[in-house]
Amino acid sequence: MTQPVSLAQAAWRGFTMRCPNCGKGHLFRRFLKVVDHCEVCGEDYTPQRADDFPAYLVIVVVGHVIVPALLAVEMAYAPPAWLQLAIWLPLTLFSSLALLQPTKGAIVGLQWQTGMHDFAESKHRRSTSSTKSTQSSNTTSLKSHALT
Repeated sequence: MTQPVSLAQAAWRGFTMRCPNCGKGHLFRRFLKVVDHCEVCGEDYTPQRADDFPAYLVIVVVGHVIVPALLAVEMAYAPPAWLQLAIWLPLTLFSSLALLQPTKGAIVGLQWQTGMHDFAESKHRRSTSSTKSTQSSNTTSLKSHALT
């Protein structure tokens, strides 16, 4: 019997770019291209619709880190503008690119776990199969208990 995956666990597995269902398969085939299905458990990821939401989240997070740091350096040291640009533009670019794929993975994990879009069908199948396997294991244990 497979344990149900919590929302936090699905998001974390997605953030680590792994399959939210099994945690073993790769979630991406290229930088921002989600696989059609997991190579380990076969979970279908064609319904995902992350769209621009990961980029918005990355902009908010990076902006809230970079801008205060830039202002603090400006107030404390007042370096020339060319030095500010040489420091902050690459830092902003690299941190944004580094966070974009994990953020998209977390969004796909959240969509998968909550049953958004067409993930609702697979969530219903998972809950039905886990209910059936729980009932069959309970029936088996009751039968073995009755025999003893």
